[in-house]
Amino acid sequence: MVVEVPAIDLLYWRDIKQTGIVFGSLLLLLFSLTQFSVVSVIAYLALAALSATISFRIYKSVLQAVQKTDEGHPFKAYLEMEMSLSQDQIQKYTDCLQLYVNSTVKELRRLFLVQDLVDSLKFAVLMWLLTYVGALFNGLTLLIMAVVSMFTLPVVYDKYQAQIDQYLGLVRTHINTVMAKIQAKIPGTKRKAE
Repeated sequence: MVVEVPAIDLLYWRDIKQTGIVFGSLLLLLFSLTQFSVVSVIAYLALAALSATISFRIYKSVLQAVQKTDEGHPFKAYLEMEMSLSQDQIQKYTDCLQLYVNSTVKELRRLFLVQDLVDSLKFAVLMWLLTYVGALFNGLTLLIMAVVSMFTLPVVYDKYQAQIDQYLGLVRTHINTVMAKIQAKIPGTKRKAE
């Protein structure tokens, strides 16, 4: 039986065994992708899964023959499990996806067509910084770093929350001061009262 563990419990390492399995599997998959193509990794994973399930099925069949029992198919519970999405679920997910796509397109249009000069300049600086990040790391390395961060940062933040919040407050204050000075010097960048 598969035990459902909420994602937040995995990220905070509340069940160390489950989190270790998920974290290790993700890292193994990502490191495999650094050495092999996606097609090869998928094929090897499928072969490993098939080898395990076929071996287990043969083992159970031999065991049933020797013990002269009739337990049936060893994966019967999983074969009878309902694994289809209902029309309502599909509609819910497509509505959610449509909302995200529409809001992203709207925001990109706003940034690229310079509706607000300051926001467009911030976006340009971000893209410029990302060119340096892209020169240093490939996408897979960034994905590995993101997975490691997902499993470490929540725990570190939980442990040192007071100190981190204090320093983040100082940084936020400094950034707001610098942004206010920049906005005061550039004509046409006064923000409208929201």
